[in-house]
Amino acid sequence: MSVIAEKTGVSKNTVSLALRQDPQIPPATRLRIEQAARALGYVKNPVVAHLMTELRKTHPVGYQRTLALLNAHPDRDAFTRHPTIPAYVQGCRRRAESQGYRMDEFWLHDPELDGPRLNRILRTRGIRGVIIVGLMDETRLPRKFQSVWKSHACVVTGVRTHEPTLSFCCVDHHALVMQAVEAGLALGYRRPALVIDDGIDRLVERRFSAGMWVGQQALPPEQRLRPFYQVEQARKNPALFHAWLEETRPDVIFTLYSAVRRWVEARGLRVPRDIGLIQLEQRASTRDWAGMDQHNDRTGEAAVDMLISLLHNDEIGIPPHPRATLVGASWVPGRTIRKQTVAAQP
Repeated sequence: MSVIAEKTGVSKNTVSLALRQDPQIPPATRLRIEQAARALGYVKNPVVAHLMTELRKTHPVGYQRTLALLNAHPDRDAFTRHPTIPAYVQGCRRRAESQGYRMDEFWLHDPELDGPRLNRILRTRGIRGVIIVGLMDETRLPRKFQSVWKSHACVVTGVRTHEPTLSFCCVDHHALVMQAVEAGLALGYRRPALVIDDGIDRLVERRFSAGMWVGQQALPPEQRLRPFYQVEQARKNPALFHAWLEETRPDVIFTLYSAVRRWVEARGLRVPRDIGLIQLEQRASTRDWAGMDQHNDRTGEAAVDMLISLLHNDEIGIPPHPRATLVGASWVPGRTIRKQTVAAQP
C-alpha cells in the first residue's frame, strides 16, 4: 500500500479506505487509487484477510461502522410487538454488537421517506450495508427504494425477495416440515395434515407444502391428506375448516396458527387425546405445543455475518448471483401430542 500511496500522493490510510470502497473517500479519488492499484498488480491477500478475521474473534472489537436495519413491515412498531419479528432484530443486534457494529433503524413505510432521502441519510452517516427485516405478506420490496438496493450491500431476512432478488437468510422451511412430520410419524401418527394459509405458503415459495408432500411419501396414498389453505377465510367462517376436518379426518395437524386448537375443540375433539397439534413456529403464545423452534434470532445473526462478508468483499448493489443462508430448526416436545398405541384407520 505504501507504493500505491506514493504513486497517488495520498496516505496509506486513504489507500486502505479507498480499496474497501469506503464512502469517506470521494469517488474520483477512489477511482484514481483503484486504477493505480490495478496498474501495480495489487491483489487482496486472502491469508491476511483471514488472519484479521481471526484476530477480531479473539480480541475485543471496537467500533467498526454503522449498519442500517430497515423495518419493511407496515407496523412501525413491529420490531417490538410483532409475534416473530423481534427475534430477528435481537439476533441482528447481538451479532452486530459483538463485531463492533452499531445499527440504526428506519421504517420503510414512513410517508416522509423515499429512496433519494434514505440514500442521503445513509451517505451522511457513512452507512454502506443494510438488513431488511419484516417482509411478512409479500416478497417485493417497495419500488421507491430501488436506488438504495443499487448503492448498498443488502441482506434480507425471512424470505427470498423478487424484483430485485437480494441475498437472504431464512429458516429452512422445507426441512423443518419434513423434520416435524418425521417426529409425528415416529410417535405413531399416520394421517398427518398441513394447515397453512395459501398466502404464507406462496410467500415461502411453497416450501411448507413441499416439505409436507415429501414427508407424506412414507405413507400409503390413502393417508396422504390434502392441506387446508383457507386459513384467513376460516377466521371469519370456521365452517370451512370444519368441512375439511370432517372430510380428511387427520390424526395430527401441522400449522402456524393457535386458532386451529379452538377450531378442533369446537368439534368436540380433545388435544392430544383425539388429535395432535404441531406448531411449525414456536411462539410465546404456544409454548405448551410440540413443534419447531425456527431460531429466528440465529437467522438475524446469520444476516449480519453475511452483510459483513459482503462489505469486506466490496459486493455493493443488486447481486448477479444472490447468496442464500438457510438456518436449521429444532424439534421441541410438548403437550399437544402423545404416542399413538393404535395406528389411525383410513
